[in-house]
Amino acid sequence: MHINPNIEKPIFIQIAEQLEDSIFTGVFPEETKIPSTNEISALLNINPHTVLKGMNLLVDEEIIYKKRGLGMFVKEGAVEKIRRKRQGLFYNQYIAAMIAEASKLKMTKEEIIALVERGYEDERNSDQ
Repeated sequence: MHINPNIEKPIFIQIAEQLEDSIFTGVFPEETKIPSTNEISALLNINPHTVLKGMNLLVDEEIIYKKRGLGMFVKEGAVEKIRRKRQGLFYNQYIAAMIAEASKLKMTKEEIIALVERGYEDERNSDQ
């Protein structure tokens, strides 16, 4: 985990996003304990209340939960919940913007699909 205090995004949001990404990528599997607020605050040298504020965002989204006296754990189904959330964000951030720009360029649906397919081909060829 690393925090960038020089960007506009609040530190507690950076913490929530990094924890969420660690859950999504399997660093913290479902129903396993995540590091405590004190562990994270010591690691990053930040206030424990800032860490807790970030964790509470994930609690509110039902991605993690607290077991009294034991700490915070990844909730069952968290990975799928994160996937759905990210797919929605992907649409809003990329697809809607792409369609709007394509419309300005007077591109057809078929032309857009052809470009997406070309992108997949380029990606496949770069992996080889």
